[in-house]
Amino acid sequence: MSELTLTVMRLGFLAVLWLFVIVAVQVIRSDLFGTRVTQRGARREAARPQQAARQNQAPPPQRQQSGGGRGRRGAPTKLVVTEGTLTGTTVALQGQTITLGRAHDSTIVLDDDYASSRHARIYPDQNGQWIVEDLGSTNGTYLDRSRLTTPTPIGPGSPIRIGKTVIELRK
Repeated sequence: MSELTLTVMRLGFLAVLWLFVIVAVQVIRSDLFGTRVTQRGARREAARPQQAARQNQAPPPQRQQSGGGRGRRGAPTKLVVTEGTLTGTTVALQGQTITLGRAHDSTIVLDDDYASSRHARIYPDQNGQWIVEDLGSTNGTYLDRSRLTTPTPIGPGSPIRIGKTVIELRK
């Protein structure tokens, strides 16, 4: 073989090798920072006006059902982790939104392989009823063994499961 042919083959092999490295880096990058996060965020943003409209329509029936403040008297005052690595952790409910997930800025940071960074949130509606909402998590949020698909009211003692972590509202 001539030296020119050998040099061209070496350069071709080097080009194929670099192409393989670039493709491998792109695959790893898409796995770590994939488009699913962006799509979830876009869906969430698109769903917020619909959720706000639902919340604005929902209060009148809830007020009629509350029966003169009975709901407030038995309202939960704390959020307790009952199962998982954070068992025993308690968060006082003071009317603020509580975020759950693996992100470091979550109210309760879950060290759970089945939790997403922004997994769920718990917040009070206009009537003081606590609502749990799944934020587009991969593995889902469960309330009393049923997977949440919409923001759902929760009462004291109802278990909220996120992976291996179980959380309850208590009085």
